[in-house]
This record gives sequence, C-alpha cells and structure tokens, in this order.
Amino acid sequence: MEPIELYRYQTTGLVGAGADYEVRAAIELQTGRHVVLKRPVPQMIRRHLHAGIEARTERTLQVYREVSASTPTLIPIVGYTERANHDAYFGDALGQPYRVIVEERAVGIPLVADLKARFTGIPIGVGQNLFALFPLVQPPQAPPFAIQQQLLDLQEAFGRAGYVLLDLRPQNVFYQPASGRITVVDCGAVVAIGAVSPRPGRPAPDIHDFYLEMLKFYTTSQPPPLQAHAYRDPHDIGPIVNFTGELERMARGFQAVPERLLQETALTLISQVRQRAYAASADFRRDFGAYLQAVADAHQALPNLVAAQQAWRAALTWLRADYWQRYRFHAETELAAFES
Repeated sequence: MEPIELYRYQTTGLVGAGADYEVRAAIELQTGRHVVLKRPVPQMIRRHLHAGIEARTERTLQVYREVSASTPTLIPIVGYTERANHDAYFGDALGQPYRVIVEERAVGIPLVADLKARFTGIPIGVGQNLFALFPLVQPPQAPPFAIQQQLLDLQEAFGRAGYVLLDLRPQNVFYQPASGRITVVDCGAVVAIGAVSPRPGRPAPDIHDFYLEMLKFYTTSQPPPLQAHAYRDPHDIGPIVNFTGELERMARGFQAVPERLLQETALTLISQVRQRAYAASADFRRDFGAYLQAVADAHQALPNLVAAQQAWRAALTWLRADYWQRYRFHAETELAAFES
C-alpha cells in the first residue's frame, strides 16, 4: 500500500454511492487489474463538508497497515493518492482537495445491493436472504453459515490488533456463492478497544456493539419464505439508533418462535449482549454457534421444506439478471453447484 497516481487507472463506471463514499470501477492500464476508486461523496466535497470523511479515510489507512496482513477476508488496498484537487481526472469542478483510495475490486455480489436499485425493481436483498439468513440449499462440502463464521474470524483478527470493527452491514460484505467466501470492503468504522466514549453519558462502543450487528443483520426470527418474492427486500438494514431498543425488539420477535431450542439460544444471546456480559469472544462464538445449529435443525425439520427450497431456487435465478454483471460475478460458474 503506497501513494499512487490516478493516471494509471481508467474508470469504467459508477458502482454506487453511500453516505460517505462514491465508488467507481476502474482498470489499471498497464496490468488490466480490476480496482475501485473510493472518494468522498462529491456533494459533500462541493459543500466543504467532507472533513469527517477524510478523517475516516486516514483512519482506514492506518488500520489496514495494522490488520490487513492477518486476514484474507479484508479487501486489499492497492494504494492511495495524496490530498489534492482531482477535478481534471474525474471531470468535475469540485474545487477542493481530497484523498482517493484505490482498492482491489471485490469478487462476488454484495449481500445487499445499492439501495437506489430497489426503485428500478432489483431484488437488492436476495444475497442476504438466500445465503446468510435462509441457506436452505448449499453446494456439496460447503461450510454451514460461512458468512457468519468468517465475520467472527475477521473480528477476532481486529481484536488481536486492538480494535473493534463495526458497520458490518450486508452492503459492505461481498459473497462468492460457489466457494462461500466473503470479502469485507469497508473497515472505516473501527473503535480502539478501551476507547473513551465521545458522547457524555453513553458507554463507549465495545465488542458488544459488533455482536449487536451480528444479531441484527445476520439472524432472523422469521421462518424461511414459501414464496420467492419474500427474498427480494433486505432484512432489517436500518441504522442502529438505540442499543437496548434494538435488542428488545429482536427479543420480542424470537419469543414468538415456536421451536423451543431456537427460541432459547436466540434469547440467551440477546440477553447476554444487552447486559454486555460476554467476557471473551469465544463465549459469544460458542452461544452463536449453538443458535446457528438450532437454525439449521429448524430448517431441516420444516414440514414444508420442499416448498421452501423451491421458493429459494426460484429466487436464486434472479442472480442471472443483467444487473449483477456490474459486479465481478459470473453467474454460470457461481450458481452451477446450487442448480445441479
């Protein structure tokens, strides 16, 4: 990871934009390497409101220096520019200096696609639903609940470096269905372990905030859908506004689950996280593993399992649509094992 010049890359299109960053696909002219260029959202730059995003960029670069070598799950950063005016390169007139990060382009699809695509009829939540929440069909030899397990592995790597990694929303996780491998494309929301709270009267974020994200985005009290259309929209991707309130809401959902073991394992997790009672990540991982096993058992015991799997396979075909070709995703290869 080193300073680079943007002229080495030719942009090929806009991938998407979030609250902080705009992301453009590009190719390195000399090698043909696929990358993405991440810069602060242009509207923020134009209004001189990107200082906080620039600080996040600097924090990201520092964290990568300390953590990236220890985990293959984190997307590699190829390099970064100096803070400069990049109007000539991007063809705009923002008039402000900023830094651009150049990352290797992730392989696979995001578990939740660009939210704006929902308004054009794209089933943006299909990845999260099919592969994280309701993995009713899996390739031979596929590890169970691979997404959740790899996220726990990633957090442990950050923990060894002295950090808690947050903002692991499905939008920031790319997935390769054939191999079950994930790639996390954003590690800007990190908190040093033992950090002082920036907000008086509120506890500083700690590992339990990560556990809450795991529960919010990668578990559900809902049974597997019996109709394909239920796979279209993402699950519970709104922002976390209140730590306790989120957990209470999830507890109410799991209290209505009829499978006794599934209910008990989920409520144990929720209670322990709410009390910030996990002294070690291994303890959370043990309880989370018990919950995932209960989910797997409940899925296999479904009286309408065949109908649920038919709906699952119908939703899987959506990934053959042209929309998903904007990513580094080859549907024929990635989906073949599910359709045999």
